[in-house]
Amino acid sequence: MSSPRGSAASLVPPAPQGGSSAPVGRFGALAAWAQRHRWAAIVLWVAVVAAIALGSTAAGSAYQNDFSLPGTDSQAATDLFEEHGSDQAGDSIEIVFKDTAGIKSDKGGIEPMLAEVKRMAGVADVRSPFADASAVSKDGTIAYASVTLDGKTEDVPKEDVAKIIDTAQGVATEHLQVEVGGEAARNAEDKAGPTAELAGIVAALVILVLLFGSLLAASLPLITALFAVGGSIGLIALASHIFTVADFTPPILMLVGLGVGVDYALLIFYRYRHELLAGNQPSEAGRKALDSAGRTVFFAGCTVIVALLGLVALGLGSLQGIALAVAITVLITMAASLVLLPALLALSGERIQRHVLKQQTEATGKGRTEGNRWRAMARAVQRRPIPTLLVGVIALLALSAPAVGMRLGFADSGNDPEETTSRHAYGLLAEGFGPGFNGPLIVLVKGDQEAGRTVQAQLATTDGVAEASPAMPSEDGALSTVFVYPTTSPQSEETVDLVHRLRDDVAPPLEHTTGAQVLVGGATAASQDVSETLADRLPLFVAVVVGLSSLLLLLVFRSIWIPVKAAFLNLLSISAALGVITLVFQHGWFGAQPGPIEAFIPALIFAIVFGLSMDYEVFLISRIHEEWTRTKNPSQSVREGLASTGRVITAAAAIMMFVFGAFVLSDDRMLEQFGLGLAVAILLDAVVIRCLIVPAAMQMLGTWAWWLPAPLARKLPKVSIERPEQN
Repeated sequence: MSSPRGSAASLVPPAPQGGSSAPVGRFGALAAWAQRHRWAAIVLWVAVVAAIALGSTAAGSAYQNDFSLPGTDSQAATDLFEEHGSDQAGDSIEIVFKDTAGIKSDKGGIEPMLAEVKRMAGVADVRSPFADASAVSKDGTIAYASVTLDGKTEDVPKEDVAKIIDTAQGVATEHLQVEVGGEAARNAEDKAGPTAELAGIVAALVILVLLFGSLLAASLPLITALFAVGGSIGLIALASHIFTVADFTPPILMLVGLGVGVDYALLIFYRYRHELLAGNQPSEAGRKALDSAGRTVFFAGCTVIVALLGLVALGLGSLQGIALAVAITVLITMAASLVLLPALLALSGERIQRHVLKQQTEATGKGRTEGNRWRAMARAVQRRPIPTLLVGVIALLALSAPAVGMRLGFADSGNDPEETTSRHAYGLLAEGFGPGFNGPLIVLVKGDQEAGRTVQAQLATTDGVAEASPAMPSEDGALSTVFVYPTTSPQSEETVDLVHRLRDDVAPPLEHTTGAQVLVGGATAASQDVSETLADRLPLFVAVVVGLSSLLLLLVFRSIWIPVKAAFLNLLSISAALGVITLVFQHGWFGAQPGPIEAFIPALIFAIVFGLSMDYEVFLISRIHEEWTRTKNPSQSVREGLASTGRVITAAAAIMMFVFGAFVLSDDRMLEQFGLGLAVAILLDAVVIRCLIVPAAMQMLGTWAWWLPAPLARKLPKVSIERPEQN
């Protein structure tokens, strides 16, 4: 085995041929092109974004949710519904009424309204509560009318459903309460304006101004990010006509695009400022910044894209669409940072140079040296690396502990904001007909009608079942459908247990007795199938992403321990963020509505945070590596690396935290969880991991941090982020 010192020495990048006349790297050449053709680059970006915006406005979007999972009972039931023409293949909404004096007294106002609704666009049929005794509660105070839509929720225009809601609520009186529930009604309700996005943009601008002390300097990274986000959203809207893209994708694009766009532009701009302070002219500073930080951004962006595309391995249509959309967004933000930002710097370089040099003169006059506080913190950590490491790791493990009990699922109307009609309808139906009424299980019996009646009789006596409806035959008589109402709410663990009990214990004997096929489907069972499938496939997804990312770090830094440390710490910060989400949204901390964690959240947070954490890892370790190749002093390398990057990493993390955290203001539960998870993960990664644990770990590793077995070193290709200094 080769010595650590000897292996590390081989990591020094080969000296460029030709001394100071060595040609500039590809990223420097790209910056030089953008500088020479600054107006052409800017006009080209404006024209492309404008064309995409106009095209997406003219074509509209075709977002659709695809939660199909071939091979599951719920998907098999849906396929049979459609194949045999069952009414249950479509979607419906419920108009719910409550009058403490009795619903029958309001028949004169309700019946004409239902007749009007039946004639409206998007409506296939309406079933009045006065024609169905089971649609009226036992005390006669609550009733509901079922409105069958002429298609799936995603196929019926929201405007049509909104008109149904307005028409229904038009008959409400002082004594009669009218609410509308169902997935289509939830989607059609007015959503809040872009408060989260605007709050994130304002917070980013404030932090950038505080960082650079100049509105001009602060605006450039933000302008770059906004151009990238604008182009991405329009492009994904156009792509939705070709690919399956979920309707909740645009807010996620805005969230990730703003954070990543400002982050990448900030890393390049900060290096540009560093080169100006080193005495370079603006044009040369731009080329050197792209040749160093530009490489870091390119590598970091590729890592995020690899992590996102790993979501394809989960095999869920909507999630694959989100992965593709966010990956395209990251690609566009990376391109904007590498092309648009150098062009903007070329226009304002001299003004920025004057401001930067003035700041340096003022700081020198006051005896301040940039990075001294970070050096002091690094020395403090290096004096006590083991206690620092233990405290940081134990704190993250403690935050991660609640994630062990995380329960995946999907929010229903019971988690909607209190003021929404869908939430009120949910409460009224639970009050009048029991908590399980809001999430019935649909049991499909593929056999004769006698088999359907036998299955219904058995289901009605099963523990956990409040009621089982009569078996309803399909149009061709080949299927029977039984609505099973649990005694517990759709999100309850007892309802999950009931689904398993029906599938594993009740259905097999019935199939043997009747010769029919029995499938348990419906929205509640389908949500459970999606959640369990994602949970089962998540380990493979994590292994693929961690493996590929670690391989990239191995190639770049030619070290065994750097990728191992990065993978472990990134997983630790993500698990801690998931633990916080579990405490807040599953256990109801800080006043949040208790419920399951959205099934998509762990995979999405892992893919995005793992990639973004690699940004900071690469940016910090690459600067440490530069010092290591120059001095071969591990302690000094860590101090100087942290001194050079601590300020910008903290600022970039603060911007991301505010951008992501602003989405906690959203009315959408999934976006709330997503925003909180990303904000907490970035906070922990930037503060606890990059500022404390990484310096402590690097101090303990010493020269071994750069160890690579000699046989492996000979076989690996030479890949480098840093360019050697040009003398």
